[in-house]
Amino acid sequence: MPSPFLPRLGGASRRLLVAVSALGLLLASCAPATGPGADGGQNGEASGDLKVVTTFLPITLFTRAVAGDCAEVSALIPPSTGPHDFQSRPGDLVALRQAQVLVKNGLEMEDFLDKLVESAENAELVVIDSSRGVATIESDDHGHGHDHGHSHGHSHGAVNPHIWLDPQRAVQQVETIRDGLVEADPSCADGYRRNAEAYIAELRDLDASIATELAPFSGKTFVAFHDFAPYFAERYNLQAEFVVDVPEINPTPADLARVSEIVERTDLRALLSEPQEGNRSFNALARDLGVRVSIFDPLETGSEEDARDPSTYLRVMRSNVQELRQAFGA
Repeated sequence: MPSPFLPRLGGASRRLLVAVSALGLLLASCAPATGPGADGGQNGEASGDLKVVTTFLPITLFTRAVAGDCAEVSALIPPSTGPHDFQSRPGDLVALRQAQVLVKNGLEMEDFLDKLVESAENAELVVIDSSRGVATIESDDHGHGHDHGHSHGHSHGAVNPHIWLDPQRAVQQVETIRDGLVEADPSCADGYRRNAEAYIAELRDLDASIATELAPFSGKTFVAFHDFAPYFAERYNLQAEFVVDVPEINPTPADLARVSEIVERTDLRALLSEPQEGNRSFNALARDLGVRVSIFDPLETGSEEDARDPSTYLRVMRSNVQELRQAFGA
């Protein structure tokens, strides 16, 4: 019986129409897919067999460096959002249910994560804690008290979690991520090891370069807006002070008075703010002290493009060093 959706055609015309229709379907099947996740993952990463979810920017960068083409890596926290500001969505549970591996910084940086993983009910999920085995530094809250942090829903707890800002500790994180991915996906073990080796070589070169550039300022003090710099300072024999414990806290008059004393005592030329930080009190303090505001990016947030490229870590850290040298009057 003739189809009601085709006109009555002769045999030759009908055969031509069928051939054209078949060609159209073939071309459509060969066309590249578009839209979110069309390549098998978020943000344009290569699709692989192993589905890996990361938490926030530095962990995403380290994991992508190790994974290469062996795994599909997607970030739980959008690059433009820091872990302090993250609010989970229903889609995050879906991502964790479908994932085989979750990579986190640890040390309570992702204080929302345990409850989210529990809600996902993925018994097969392998969690890689990249802080495992890394030497830590106790938090110093300058009298804020951790209760103040908890009132905002976040706290650094007893241990400062910003280990990734020391390139040597970042090497340890990359090694832990490598070992975890090898164990989860032995079929691509050589790829994970090869990728990690190349990235670790870059991290060690970065560390040597920073050590050389900051050697003339050994023992000097710098002031950052929030408490992200103790590991960086320890590594390069500097003294790190800060205004507030976590970014959400507004400075008190006592905070500002303490920073004023430090700047006057150390002859610091600049206060170190963060790309996402527009705190008016901090900027006003810099004006009152006659110093400028420099940028030190702790890599807690970035752009979509930044998150796709593991070399973002290297580039941002080099930029931070130049800003810090200027703060010291170089």
